Amino acid sequence: MQFPLSLIITRLCLPPCCQLLKALTPEESTHCQHGLYFEDGQRRVDYVLTYPLKKQNAFARSLRRGPHHISEHLRHYTVKRAKDSLSPPSSPRADTELGCPGETFGGHEDHKTFRREEFEGKLREMGLELEKDEDARIQGVGFVKIHAPWNVLCREAELMKLKMPTKKVYEVKQSSGVVEKISSLVSKVLEPLHPHVEERQPKNIKRLSHTFSREKQHLFDLSDKDYFFDSKTRSSILLYEEWANYSVFYKYQPIGLVRKYFGEKIGLYFAWLGLYTQMLIPASLVGVIVFLYGCATVDDNIPSMEICHPRNNITMCPLCDRVCSYWKLSTACGTARASHLFDNPATVFFSIFMALWAAMFMEHWKRRQMRLNYEWDLTGFEDEEVSGDHPRAEYEFQVMQKSLSKDRKSQHKIEKLSCRDRLPAYMTNIVMMLLMIGVTFAIVFGVILYRISTKAALHMSSNPITRNHVQLTVKTTAAIINLVVILILDEVYGAVARWLTVLEVPKTDKSFEERLIFKTFILKFVNAFSPIIYIAFFRGRLVGRPGNYLYVFESYRMEECAHGGCLMELCIQLSITMLGKQLIQNNLFEIGIPKLKKLIRYIQSKQGAFQEEERQKKLRRYETDHFLEPFAGLTPEYMEMIIQFGFVTLFVASFPLAPLFALLNNIIEIRLDAKKFVTELRRPVAARAKDIGIWYNILRGVAKVAVIINAFVISFTSDFIPRMVYQYMYSPDGSMHGFVNHTLSYFNVSHFQEGKETQEPLQLGYPIEICRYKDYREPPWSTNPYEISKEFWAVLAVRLAFVIVFQNVVMLMSDIVDWLIPDIPKDISLQIHKEKILLVDLFMKEEQGKVQILESRLSTGGKENCSRSNNNNSSSMVAHPRSGLHTNSIKSL
Repeated sequence: MQFPLSLIITRLCLPPCCQLLKALTPEESTHCQHGLYFEDGQRRVDYVLTYPLKKQNAFARSLRRGPHHISEHLRHYTVKRAKDSLSPPSSPRADTELGCPGETFGGHEDHKTFRREEFEGKLREMGLELEKDEDARIQGVGFVKIHAPWNVLCREAELMKLKMPTKKVYEVKQSSGVVEKISSLVSKVLEPLHPHVEERQPKNIKRLSHTFSREKQHLFDLSDKDYFFDSKTRSSILLYEEWANYSVFYKYQPIGLVRKYFGEKIGLYFAWLGLYTQMLIPASLVGVIVFLYGCATVDDNIPSMEICHPRNNITMCPLCDRVCSYWKLSTACGTARASHLFDNPATVFFSIFMALWAAMFMEHWKRRQMRLNYEWDLTGFEDEEVSGDHPRAEYEFQVMQKSLSKDRKSQHKIEKLSCRDRLPAYMTNIVMMLLMIGVTFAIVFGVILYRISTKAALHMSSNPITRNHVQLTVKTTAAIINLVVILILDEVYGAVARWLTVLEVPKTDKSFEERLIFKTFILKFVNAFSPIIYIAFFRGRLVGRPGNYLYVFESYRMEECAHGGCLMELCIQLSITMLGKQLIQNNLFEIGIPKLKKLIRYIQSKQGAFQEEERQKKLRRYETDHFLEPFAGLTPEYMEMIIQFGFVTLFVASFPLAPLFALLNNIIEIRLDAKKFVTELRRPVAARAKDIGIWYNILRGVAKVAVIINAFVISFTSDFIPRMVYQYMYSPDGSMHGFVNHTLSYFNVSHFQEGKETQEPLQLGYPIEICRYKDYREPPWSTNPYEISKEFWAVLAVRLAFVIVFQNVVMLMSDIVDWLIPDIPKDISLQIHKEKILLVDLFMKEEQGKVQILESRLSTGGKENCSRSNNNNSSSMVAHPRSGLHTNSIKSL
């Protein structure tokens, strides 16, 4: 893997598909050891281009006929390309973001071949060495092997300002404080958790690095030029055994080895995922403790005891029109007890803890990221130097088209696209984003209608078991339907977001990636959390009251929450969505889809017909890599983890076990992604990066929103505030006795609307005159019957006050955590300062050495001149001893 090649490849538009050579599993490596070098056996293959092989075309024939035919072909092609550039393309262009743009020029094989030859010529002009292999063992596929000579690597390293190790090696002294001794003891205890990878030098020894310069090559260790710009570990055996293996799930990841093999960008992703998984361990422990606390106190919960008491004789109003009848509150005992598992005083503590946990995670990641930047010699790089923000080919093409469409007499050169040029794309983006969000809301509304109609149908069933489990059946099936719709729309929204981003024609790759990520996140976030937000904040609040219910389409009555509140239903929806996405989308799809695509490519290549020949001839490595899945970027990997982070933090008040399930999923996810990168995907182009980019800002945004949402969940979705208000304002003895009766209002059944009353008024065995419903309203015998009571306003005021206090207290505590934890570890800042001093000292010594060498050469040269003159004088004296004139001349001199 060589960084200069990554820069070269990404700067050009590649007509053929491209792939990097990658190492395979130990078993596969034994079958494909050929193809790592050119035919001379000396030059290493650094990169491989693949292209489809067709029959001999006109261009190939022109190569045989001579230079005259070649120039004629080039002239004809150039004229036609100039004509085509003035007119809009007749066929859609392939998306070059995937690294394998398709050939759509005119549909002629001659033009494809010419473009490929033209591209290969540009590579040779840049100094790369190419070798074609059209005698491959894969039918219909040709390969172009690329080697980067030493001078090209030096040139590109200097342009990219790569930091390379110098000859200077120094010892990192460890302080002897108490904290250092404790950390040393902890590291010894955790030694079994570290992967068994080879260490080239002790941890306390570090090699000083400096930005590479061809003029200062004497500063660097060039003892092995073949590996100076390359990864020291070409094989992935260590990665396969110590990283992409489920048996080492308990070990830390070899992040340094991952970075050397795949580049900093992928290394940062796995480092972030590893820290996130480690931080989930304490969150999972606290969540389990909160859940166990709810289980232990369920029998002591007074509201649940009042509901489940056998003498409870409270008659409740029907849950739906006509087909539903009156029912006893005691039948909701199971729901009330289950709701207490997630709706108890410990929930508030857990919400505060998770908000602080999110702040701690963000601060620890900044420190971890800074440490990795120091270890990977990225501390001196600017963002534009690391990311290589060069204009995209599509952007330059649009600028060229705009320039050609202007008056040719105008001398003004167009260098960029203005906002006016992008206005149609921006308007299309806004309209399509709103349309997609509207589709999501429409589907949520459709599921609401499904629940309402299904509930009414099940209540009409003659089977008593079906009627007794209506609520559970409707909730579970609706949650599963929501999950299926979410999985389908996720794929649709990903394609729509990419299409909208291509329409905008961003200038740089970084801008393209950030815009694509932002659109995809907005659409998938709304898709995943819309059903949950509806249940948390809207369900049960747009119902009305008996005798004046709110209807949809004049026949569908809005659904109510169970007596235990909507928190239990929110927990069911959240758990099914979270677990379903992790199991199906994150695991099964990631395992199955790459294998299925690999099988399809294998069948399309017709290799199955040559299995007998395969036994005789072994495939070379780049031929084996051709069947692997191309690398499509880290956006899907980050996106699924960010959505999971939302499940863990946003509605954690309703599901304390969310961190535990996230932890279990991520333990598998790390090894699954590792196995995919090592064995299932083509080796990606290495990309340098100092941080995780826009994902960090999205994480901070989710963490901030989580504080607000949890405050509203505790305040409005759970019964925490009503219980607190009753205990301190309305309870006669300061206890919770009588709370259930306090939250229920009265209704006279004779006030039902005509045609809405129940068809079975005597189902309980006696006539009903007064029924109860959950709300704070005046009784029918008051002067203002069914009006909102003063208790409602008191509870609402406390709820709003709790939201404000909770949000500000948690935000203040998060800011304190941010202030207490420095972004840069102290030892790293000291080491950076020390390295600056050592670099200055190294340069001074080098300059002094140059001066001494120069002085020694000058002094040696002077002595030699003097000795020559003395020798000449002495020889003249010997030749003319009697010449008095000469003697006097010498004396005078």
